[in-house]
Order: sequence, then structure tokens, then C-alpha cells
Amino acid sequence: MVHKPIRLPPLKKLKVRQPNKAEENPCIAVMSSVLACWASAGYNSAGCATVENALRACMDTPKPAPKASNTINYHLQRFHERLTQGKRKK
Repeated sequence: MVHKPIRLPPLKKLKVRQPNKAEENPCIAVMSSVLACWASAGYNSAGCATVENALRACMDTPKPAPKASNTINYHLQRFHERLTQGKRKK
């Protein structure tokens, strides 16, 4: 019994949307707390000192090493010609 090969519908390009999502900065929440404190109590308020110190500590921590990027779109591009069985671009 011989099976027919599966044919994909004609596609202009194969691409996965946003395989690499940007990481959110952990200091953003602390920074918004500082801004809210300044808005409610006024700049240079002694009550905001603890939140400001937390922001400084967060900003002084070293950045984590960048993760390896996702290569799914690169591999899809490589195999696209094989999947469409060598049809030429118009």
C-alpha cells in the first residue's frame, strides 16, 4: 500500500509569530511604586525613601545572561522550498 505524500496549501512564507518574547524588566513594578509615592507625597518625601532604596537595589543588580534566540523561523525558511516541492518565487 503506497501512501500519497501530504501536500501543504500554497503559502507565501512559513513563519511563527513572535517566537522570542521579550522579558519584562523586573524593576518596572518598583519604579511605578516610586512614581506613585512621589505623586501622592511629593518629591523628596522621607516616606518614599524605602521604595527609592528598593528601586536602587533593583537597578544595581546585574542583568541575567541573554537566552539563546529561538531558531524556528530560520529552519522553517530552510525547509519551505522542500515543503512546496521547489516551486519558484514569482
